Amino acid sequence: MASRDSSFTHVRVLDGDGLVLMPGVFVWPEVVSGFDPPWQATLVYPARGIGGLWAGPHAGTSDALLRLLGANRAAVLAGLDAPATTTALAHRHGLALSSVSAHLSVLRDAGLLVSRRYGHQVLYERTPLGTALTGA
Repeated sequence: MASRDSSFTHVRVLDGDGLVLMPGVFVWPEVVSGFDPPWQATLVYPARGIGGLWAGPHAGTSDALLRLLGANRAAVLAGLDAPATTTALAHRHGLALSSVSAHLSVLRDAGLLVSRRYGHQVLYERTPLGTALTGA
C-alpha cells in the first residue's frame, strides 16, 4: 500500500474575511481545510470527545460513589460526559434547576468539575478527578 502524504502549503490572504474553525466528527484524526474562493477559509478539526460517540453506555454510577455523594449529586457528576448547562442537566435528570445548581456548586468547590461561560450560558464539565471518580 502506498503511503499517503497529505501535507502541503497553501497561502491565502484573508483581507479581513476571517477563518472559520469548525469541529467535526468525521475528520478524526485529520485536519481538513478549504481555502479556495469563493468559499470562506475553513479549518475542520477533530471534535473533542469524539471517541465517546461510538462507545456503548457506561455501566452507571458505582455504589461507592452513590454512598459518597448521594444519588442525585452522583448522577449529575456521572451525567457530565460532555459539557452541559444547568438547564440541560435538570431536564436530563428530572431535577429542579435550584437543586442542580446546588449540586454543581458543591461539585465545583470539591474540584470535581469546572465551569466556563459560553455566550449567555455557563457550561459545566468534569475535571480529570471527576472523571476518575465516575470511572468513565
